[in-house]
Amino acid sequence: MTFPHDEPVFQISVVARMVGLHQQTIRSYERIGLLQPARSQGNTRLFSREDVERLQQVVRLVNDLGVNLAGVEVILQMRRQIEEMQRELAQARAELEAARAALAQRGGRPAQDDNSAAQGRGGDAR
Repeated sequence: MTFPHDEPVFQISVVARMVGLHQQTIRSYERIGLLQPARSQGNTRLFSREDVERLQQVVRLVNDLGVNLAGVEVILQMRRQIEEMQRELAQARAELEAARAALAQRGGRPAQDDNSAAQGRGGDAR
C-alpha cells in the first residue's frame, strides 16, 4: 500500500528507527522549528515521507557535514526559497512559451524593445 508523499502516517517511534535518532532528538528538532509533524486527534505526532526526508537532510547536514542547527535552519530555508524560485521560473517560462505560440498562430512577430530596434537600424542605443 502506498501513501501520498505528504500524508502523515508514521509515528515518532517508527521515524526514530528509520533515521537512526532518539525520539527526544526528533522532539527537540520539532521544538526549534526544523520539523512540523501533523498531529492526530489524540495529539500523537504523525510524520509524512516528506517529514522523514527532511529529517534525513538534517541528520546528513549535522552528522556528515558538521553543520550546527542554526546553520541547518538557514540551509533548509534557502533550499525552500530556491525550490520556490524554480517553480516560479518554470511557470514564467511556460507562460512565455504559450504567449509565443499564440503570437505565432496569429502570424505576428515578437516586438523589439527600443534598444534592439535602434541597434538593428544602426543607431546608438544610448
